[in-house]
Parts: sequence; structure tokens; C-alpha cells
Amino acid sequence: MISKVGQIMLYVNNQDEAVNFWTKKVGFSVISNEDNGQGMRWIEMAPTKDSETSIILHNKEFVAKMSPGLNLGTPSLMFFSENFDELYTDLSNKNIKVGEIVNMPSGRVFNFADNEENYFAVMEKK
Repeated sequence: MISKVGQIMLYVNNQDEAVNFWTKKVGFSVISNEDNGQGMRWIEMAPTKDSETSIILHNKEFVAKMSPGLNLGTPSLMFFSENFDELYTDLSNKNIKVGEIVNMPSGRVFNFADNEENYFAVMEKK
């Protein structure tokens, strides 16, 4: 049985810009930055060093060459926040494209985009 989401693979055009976005603007930490010596580099990031789930940034072009049939579209990521309004304001103040707050039956939600126009959602769970 699957018990939790461990890692989410995100395929990006520019890994360094993606790292900068997630660390400098969103506040994530780099857990590891590895290279297999054959051109494949992956960066593991998470909200905190002890987070149960992390994001792995892969180079989209490199992965496309290795696995031509793989769908490299943006995964749908939903983050949870206990400081929802503070996060919304913080991301907005950093000139990140942020959507309107929407009230849903399960809680309030907004989305934001990274530098490559990948969209992510944040939910304040009730």
C-alpha cells in the first residue's frame, strides 16, 4: 500500500532558475544537488529539511532525450499552509504571479506561477 507522497518530479527548462525561484521566492531549502557524471542533474527541494515530501527538479530537455515517450507536463501540486494569508501576501510582494483566493468547501485556495508559467496551488485546510 502507498502510505505517502515521497517525491514529486518537476521537469523544468532551467534548473538554476527553478532553484532560485523555489528558494529565494517561495522559501524552500535545497536538500541535495546531485549529478550522475553523464549530464543528468537532479535537485531535491522541500519546504523544510525534515519535510516528508520533496520536489525533484529535472532538466526537461535531458529527460526528453532519455525517455522520449514520457509526458513532461507540469504535475498538479497542492501545497498546504497554516499561514495562508501571510504566504499569499509574501508571494505577491515578491512579484510572483498569484491568482485570486477562492473559497472551496474544503478550504481557501489560491494558485501561483513560477518563472516558466507552471502553476501550483496552495490550500488552507479547514
